[in-house]
Amino acid sequence: MSNDNQIRHGIRTRRDYLKGGSALLGGGLLAGCLGGSDDDSSTAANTTTGTSAGESANTTTSGSYTVSMAPMGDVEFDEVPESIFTRLTHLAGMAFALGRGDDVNAMHAPDYYDALWNQFTPRLEGVSLDWTGLYSSWNPSMETLYELDSDVHLADPASVFALSDWNMDDIEEVRERIGPWFGNQFSDTHAQPPSEWADSYEYYGLWEMFERVAKVFQAEDRYEALAAVRSDLLDTVESNLPPEDERPAAVMVGASDLQSIYAYRLDDPGFLTAHTRPLEPKSAFGPGVESSTTVDMEALAEADPDVILALGGMHPSTDIEAIRSGFRESEVGQKLGAVENDRIYAQGARYQGPILNLFQIEMTAKQLYPEQFGEWPTYTEGPYPEIPEDEQLFDRQRVANVINGNY
Repeated sequence: MSNDNQIRHGIRTRRDYLKGGSALLGGGLLAGCLGGSDDDSSTAANTTTGTSAGESANTTTSGSYTVSMAPMGDVEFDEVPESIFTRLTHLAGMAFALGRGDDVNAMHAPDYYDALWNQFTPRLEGVSLDWTGLYSSWNPSMETLYELDSDVHLADPASVFALSDWNMDDIEEVRERIGPWFGNQFSDTHAQPPSEWADSYEYYGLWEMFERVAKVFQAEDRYEALAAVRSDLLDTVESNLPPEDERPAAVMVGASDLQSIYAYRLDDPGFLTAHTRPLEPKSAFGPGVESSTTVDMEALAEADPDVILALGGMHPSTDIEAIRSGFRESEVGQKLGAVENDRIYAQGARYQGPILNLFQIEMTAKQLYPEQFGEWPTYTEGPYPEIPEDEQLFDRQRVANVINGNY
């Protein structure tokens, strides 16, 4: 391996054909931000300008094209990216949905999320995925980014900038010398980005972001095919939701330690609730309780949820039965309505891509409203349960065909 100086300042590689079109402005801000709204996003953080959100257009006769998303602004590509760096799994999941999962070379906790995603792939005929052994990129090093030499970085430059080892010059160096940034993280909960990026930031729904990522890979047809599946699914959900006064009070928890339970509201803004908000749930915790707060069993008992959704409960390393037993064995926990009625359910991931989003909308609809959408099978371990075809809320084969390019 070349030394760091040679790596960082040497001759540019084939990356020359992929250009990050946005430029740093005075004060370190990035130019431009376009956007809109969809069913799982709310009002944008700032006023949009220019052409339609995420517009992809040929800008030269050589076939280059531009895709726009905050906080990067306009990003220009001369050819479709091949190798793909990611940090968080909502963006890795978008690459997977577009049939590009095997082109991902980095992601946060790759072995963990490979195991979790592969709880769902068995229900998609002919679809496979292997993220094991990839570079774990939660806090990426500049040297490793040079080594990976990725054609595109599906990561939010504002979130990377927020890491202690990164500054604006580093962000620009990656964009100029390796490959463009294209990602958005703070839409997860509509959190505030670093102040240096506040004027260029905007919030997107999961599928709104997916549409823009599809444009990066010139795969708008795949996006449209999957978006049609989602539209049908949301129509089914909306037309069958029970009246509000008949909906159970629910909470999502991270319950590996019952002495300190992470509680998440199901109706907060941001793409982390892209699978629960369409179901219009009744939150066990009122609006005065922030999402992702830590509570003890007594606070949970005071909220007394009718349904508890256990985050990560479908992961192979998680013993969902042990979580249920922990609640039953707790003097306080055993009195919860969710425990008494055996309504503690396993969930997948909040940083979900489009494919997990489809499965998790179906899963959660059945867990919250079994009378309307069919009973959710008792889950203890293994892949996503087999659902009888006439009780499935979306067409698995249709989704598999899109991922495999046979549509």
